[in-house]
Amino acid sequence: MTALSILLPIFWVLIALGFLAAIWGIFVERQLFQIRESTLAVLAPGSNSIRVLQIGDIHLAPWQKRKARWIKTLGALQPDLVVNTGDNLGHANAIAPLLACLDPLLRLPGVFVNGSNDYHAPTPRNPFTYLRNPSNVGAGKALDTPRLIAGLESHGWLNLNNQAGELNINGVALGFLGVDDAHEDLDKIDTLVAQRNSLAKTKTVILGVTHAPYMRVIEAMAQNDTELVFAGHTHGGQVCVPFLGALVTNCDLPTKYAKGISAWSFAGKAVMLSVVAGLGNSIYAPVRFACLPEVRLLTLVAKA
Repeated sequence: MTALSILLPIFWVLIALGFLAAIWGIFVERQLFQIRESTLAVLAPGSNSIRVLQIGDIHLAPWQKRKARWIKTLGALQPDLVVNTGDNLGHANAIAPLLACLDPLLRLPGVFVNGSNDYHAPTPRNPFTYLRNPSNVGAGKALDTPRLIAGLESHGWLNLNNQAGELNINGVALGFLGVDDAHEDLDKIDTLVAQRNSLAKTKTVILGVTHAPYMRVIEAMAQNDTELVFAGHTHGGQVCVPFLGALVTNCDLPTKYAKGISAWSFAGKAVMLSVVAGLGNSIYAPVRFACLPEVRLLTLVAKA
């Protein structure tokens, strides 16, 4: 028996497995939308609980009817608050269908920030470059971002792009600190001190919202007394290795924190981070593997 006769069947098995994995990732897994639930003790003692739906990285294209229908069903969860971490758009003509599928959620209290794909249409990229460095700043066609923002704001959602906001949810006074997309260097973290000072002194908890969870943003949020930071951008790694996890986060966040809840501390200031793996992907990279698309339903409860 020659080496070739041994290796050739192995080669064809690997080819077949690769083909099956591609079929799964392209046609099946990226349609298996999930709701991940967690409970976090971040509110002041005695506070009522708050159910937060965290949604992001929708990357909606006009022909993605199944995704749009699934998003529309999320209103049945009846969250108390919706946090949208950006990258809603996946195509220049997606604003109207996006607002339509978000309509049940837009009727609820909500906050949002933008991601790079809310500013620029997607462009083809070499996926292997993500293994070396985060992707370059978007160079695609400029989108009608003001129309997107106006559509979200017209329903009462708070625009947190480099600005603060306040809401009272279930009798709990919430303050929000927000930054614009750090991946495009639009985050003005030097404004966070002023944002923090602008909030009413009666706020019982401060929450942070960013699209891309760069370490500089997480640290700055912690230094400005946020209890919990919501982020997206990473797609959870999008194409992961089973049992090992994400290979990339497309930012400087360590890969083991590509999705889910993690705890951080900077110079004695502690903060929780919630990263949603998102519902979509670029139309030029229509695949997910070992990383199901998701939203996160977080129940915020009082600290003991």
